[in-house]
Amino acid sequence: MFKFLRLFEGPGLRLCVLASVLAGGLSAGSAQAEEAHAIAMHGKPAMPADFTRMPYVNPDAPKGGRLIWGILGTFDSLNPFIVRGLAVQQMRGYVVESLLARGNDEAFTLYGLLARSVETDDERSFVTFRLDPRARFSDGKQVTAEDVLFSWQLLRDRGRPNLRQYYAKVAKAEAPDPLTVRFDLAGANDRELPLILGLMPILSKQAVDVATFEETTLTSPIGSGPYRVTAVKPGASVTLTRNPDYWGRDLPINRGLYNFDEIRLDYFREANGQFEAFKRGLYDFRVEHEPLRWHDGYDFPAAKSGEVIRDSVKPGLPQPSEFLVFNTRRQIFADIRVRQALTLLFDFELVNRNYFFGLYSRVAGYFAGSDLSAYGRPADARERELLKPFAAQIRPDVMDGSYRLPVTDGSGRDRTTLRAALKLLSDAGYELDGTVLRNRKTKAPFTFEILVTTRDQERIALAFQRDLKRAGIEPSVRTVDPVQFDQRRLAYEFDMIQNRWDQSLSPGNEQYFYWGSAAADNPGTRNYMGARDGAVDAMIAALLEAREHTDFVSSVRALDRALIAGFYTIPLFNVSEQWIARWNRIERPKATSLSGYLPETWWSKGQPQAHQAK
Repeated sequence: MFKFLRLFEGPGLRLCVLASVLAGGLSAGSAQAEEAHAIAMHGKPAMPADFTRMPYVNPDAPKGGRLIWGILGTFDSLNPFIVRGLAVQQMRGYVVESLLARGNDEAFTLYGLLARSVETDDERSFVTFRLDPRARFSDGKQVTAEDVLFSWQLLRDRGRPNLRQYYAKVAKAEAPDPLTVRFDLAGANDRELPLILGLMPILSKQAVDVATFEETTLTSPIGSGPYRVTAVKPGASVTLTRNPDYWGRDLPINRGLYNFDEIRLDYFREANGQFEAFKRGLYDFRVEHEPLRWHDGYDFPAAKSGEVIRDSVKPGLPQPSEFLVFNTRRQIFADIRVRQALTLLFDFELVNRNYFFGLYSRVAGYFAGSDLSAYGRPADARERELLKPFAAQIRPDVMDGSYRLPVTDGSGRDRTTLRAALKLLSDAGYELDGTVLRNRKTKAPFTFEILVTTRDQERIALAFQRDLKRAGIEPSVRTVDPVQFDQRRLAYEFDMIQNRWDQSLSPGNEQYFYWGSAAADNPGTRNYMGARDGAVDAMIAALLEAREHTDFVSSVRALDRALIAGFYTIPLFNVSEQWIARWNRIERPKATSLSGYLPETWWSKGQPQAHQAK
């Protein structure tokens, strides 16, 4: 059976689906036509076939003005598709486009962009994209099938680890004509792969030097997106200017987006300096991650007068969760009993009350606040079937939903959790020697380093340091700048760090990148803990193979249980809102997308710009 999706020109870009539902081979007599306009991972697209805009935009947003974006860190490259260097991530979307574009009000649905049609079968054993003949790169050259094949091969062979992993699953790629590309996915057993390929960044074959692609560069890429790079101050700022000849400006998927004539990305190497710059109006908005600052840091005159507006946005995605991450590549954290013990010793109740004004909740697992979370839920029949081969390594209380994170009395001296932790540490080969915990055989003291980069991270690390001292453990806390932190994190050169994984309602191939065994020793992935777990790998494979939504949910919950049972991290807290502060010269739509705030939907109020030179 097959599904043929085609976009037609008209008042809006429309996609019709001719679906043939066959029990055996193809049969023209059994083919049935139905209207559609997008491809969804599960279920059907939310928007009607004749949509003219997305519901989370202001279709009448005025064009013009400038947005200055303050970013913590630095950069030495404009190429975000390789491991080397610290790249400007906004190159994707703003400068370099993909074949299809996300609908940000849905779990995982893609709408036509560079590709005006997509064809796949029920097994998703192949996918064919037909390009919009109007699509052009910023140098005026047409986007062709040759560019798509070039981009696929280049990123498969020389791109970031996740891109190599995804695109290597393609068995064969060909161009039947100059505007058509077909990918054979036989044997991949990955129902998400057609969508992953739809999000592939498309580079110009004429403009890329393959020999130097993996080297950092400050040369602007030639993209097909709405902006071009017009100025670069190495390590300090990048200016994007809207392309007046942008080919896709009238597409329904783009209506109400990309409203600023200019976007300047200003970089700050230190968090406090970045905040002080915002208070002075040197950039337009900031996403606040520190509850202490959000609670009492916005008392400066512009915030009191209303010139600075604070928005609390509640997205519909799994709640972003912060964790202390064990690097299990380090021998000291290789034993799961050690990781369990240290989890018991973290006093969340004390930290939440004293540092975070009780603003946070705490959930074990990686999909908090969503239907995908296994925490507090008993495993269903499908989960038990999936996890049966790994029953020995999944705790019974994790399976039946009764496992709970430890709750202390909030005094910082909870004896119950201390006794339980010391018992686990003793079983793992450690014993107290006076006030120092030592390895029973080597007599080496139990010590490690917690690497931090922000004030909040340092406060949490110091609080944890005090908790651990009660068990004879005294880790060091090392504060480094954001650049060094990122470099060490990507190279896995740390004992413990604080990290956050943002999840969608449609987790897929990126889960291999987060915690798959193949990613454990591959620098540049997000498997910071170094997980090598057959159960985790098997559950990721299961969620990629799921066809029905119920099976998909069971597979993700089974993955969540395998990760919880592995004690790879210490859950710190869950964030239920996005905290956005913006100067009132910037406006945003009243509606909020499922994924939360989207700067590409904002616009300038048209008032005179009051920015000072940085």
